[in-house]
Amino acid sequence: MSHRELLDHLDERGIDDRGIDRASRESQEEVRREFSWGVIASHRERLMRLVRRRLPNAQDAEDCVQEAMLRAAAHGNLDQDRIGPFLTSVALRLCVDHYRELERRRRLLRRAADVGGPELPDEGVCDQDFGRWLLGQVHLLRGRERQVVLARAHGISTLEFARMHQISVKAAEGAFTRGRARLRLACARALDGAAA
Repeated sequence: MSHRELLDHLDERGIDDRGIDRASRESQEEVRREFSWGVIASHRERLMRLVRRRLPNAQDAEDCVQEAMLRAAAHGNLDQDRIGPFLTSVALRLCVDHYRELERRRRLLRRAADVGGPELPDEGVCDQDFGRWLLGQVHLLRGRERQVVLARAHGISTLEFARMHQISVKAAEGAFTRGRARLRLACARALDGAAA
């Protein structure tokens, strides 16, 4: 609707000059919303294909796409040219959130299931023996990795270790992560050798 048509329409309805600005703003806002929702809805099929590849359940995929579209519609100042990338980004993040929630539930269920059964004496002995063996493998680690793993084995947190050695917490966490990965690899190699 052009500005002239809008003025003629408002004259017919008896709206004066003060109401013209308000009515014009409301009309423009309504047109913008309809246009915006039309642009957002045009991406639905593409988003469904994108999300369906990542989520096995059709209902979860539909929920994810609807949530992404609602977030885009609620975004007040979204540039019309950026709606597609925005929807893609939001949909992919919602897929990741879905899997995080599933993993959180799985861990919670596993903890709840583990609480019920008492540990058998031979399991405790095997765990202690494995812990001693794994601690003996620490000599495979280098410098800072060895130090931080031994500190953690003695109950010192990564934050405390970083303060004691005057390094950043990020550096201490990185050394611990690398050390733990190397120990995991040594453990896997040992188990593969035992199975052969």
